[in-house]
Amino acid sequence: MNELTRRDEMSLAGAALRGAPWKAAAVTGGAVATTSLLLGLVTGSADLSWALCVGITLFSLVAGIGAISKPDVGDRVTQQARRWSLRHPWRFALYPAAGSAILMYPVQLILDREGVFGAAWDAAWGGAMIYLITALLTLSMRSRAKKSN
Repeated sequence: MNELTRRDEMSLAGAALRGAPWKAAAVTGGAVATTSLLLGLVTGSADLSWALCVGITLFSLVAGIGAISKPDVGDRVTQQARRWSLRHPWRFALYPAAGSAILMYPVQLILDREGVFGAAWDAAWGGAMIYLITALLTLSMRSRAKKSN
């Protein structure tokens, strides 16, 4: 029985994300959110919640993909976790998606004033989009895991 529990998968995804380029992700997300807001101000259609959600999306994508882009960097545990993530892209993608949905929820709830269920619905759709993009990009990077074994 070599099956991993959900807790084991969470630990592996967390170990892979430990080496994420957090500064680059924060700069990217902040720059995109700022640019989106400024362009909205120029065109007269500024939406703070949209800008923040776009920034959170890019933050999550850069962190998630950046974490597994170099499977041979880091300590042995981190390398194994990154290889697991590259071999199981759909399972790994759950964690960046869940994190971004959790970050989007208060933005939708407070800034958009959509209500508890409307904000949860929009955050879930945002997380689903990040799940799909992260999994597909990770799937396209699978050959990195095979070369490293």
